[in-house]
Amino acid sequence: MLTADEWAEARLGYAFRDPALLDAALTHRSASRCNYERLEFLGDAVLNFAVAVLLYREYPQADEGDLSRYRAALVSGGSLAEVASGLGLGEQLRLGSGELKSGGFRRSSILADALEALFGAVYLDGGVAAASAVIEALFAGRLGELPDARDLRDPKTRLQEHLQARGLPLPAYAVEAVSGEPHEHRFVASCEVASLDLQARGEGSSRRRAEQEAAQRILAALEREAAAT
Repeated sequence: MLTADEWAEARLGYAFRDPALLDAALTHRSASRCNYERLEFLGDAVLNFAVAVLLYREYPQADEGDLSRYRAALVSGGSLAEVASGLGLGEQLRLGSGELKSGGFRRSSILADALEALFGAVYLDGGVAAASAVIEALFAGRLGELPDARDLRDPKTRLQEHLQARGLPLPAYAVEAVSGEPHEHRFVASCEVASLDLQARGEGSSRRRAEQEAAQRILAALEREAAAT
């Protein structure tokens, strides 16, 4: 098995000058007080900046809204987890015994957070140019997989536009339950379109994500209804 330094150089194309930064980026809070949470905060900003520059350069005709939707798709939790999994990041993480037993090294949220922490670590170690180079190398190939910008509108926006086009009232959202530890809340939210007698529930790690999932289920019901007529 590769050491952390060897893995970073082979998979990220970057050699750390300060191994302590890499060690922190690969350490989950369940394993040590010195973990990746602060680096994750920094890496999130670095990632958004680097991806924004990449998109600005590669999509000269795209407007601000399209660029924002493209960026949101590229830096979403699911996208980050896919990139992290492809790098074999999970096998490099230091996790507490509880997280190890529950398969934390495969959990999408942990993989996404740790990847952002790595970007933060590269930035502190080598500067913005080094971090941008790593990020572009990992994400440039995904540009060709992006759908049309119109298809990237979030479910709540698409549902709202659909109802407005039909002259119907906007949907009503409500949080029905919140569970879990303070740092790992799970939300259950409902979306109701009373004028169409439709209601759906969604779950997520935030209120917004739960509402988006509920809206997506309403959209799916509308699509099935349209296909049946």
